[in-house]
Amino acid sequence: MKKIILILTLLFGVLQAEVINQPPSAELLAKEIPIIDIRTPGEWKETGVLKSSIPIMFFDVRGGYNVDRFMQELNAKIDTKKPFAIICRTGSRTSMLAPFLSKTFGYTVYNLKGGILYASRLGLPIEPLK
Repeated sequence: MKKIILILTLLFGVLQAEVINQPPSAELLAKEIPIIDIRTPGEWKETGVLKSSIPIMFFDVRGGYNVDRFMQELNAKIDTKKPFAIICRTGSRTSMLAPFLSKTFGYTVYNLKGGILYASRLGLPIEPLK
């Protein structure tokens, strides 16, 4: 019986998973959805980060990644049962990562198209990395 409940719970979570592709906006920031900046530390220092975003590197400078490390840090910093957003430089990396997170873990993920460069052009609040 426990196995059936576990399977149903997992299936329900996957069915609820969704990727929402949209550009960063003041409206999204007002919703106070956690925003995970998946860029590298060098990129965070170069351009700053979207105000209130949480920097957690996914791809390193060579394109390598460690899913376990990322997931451990992600789950430690936000409630992944609730929707969250991911942002990178232009939206390229997040367009690969968002469907992976949604399909593999059942998360509802906002993929912020255009990335930090688009957010900067819109004049959204960007602050230096702390």
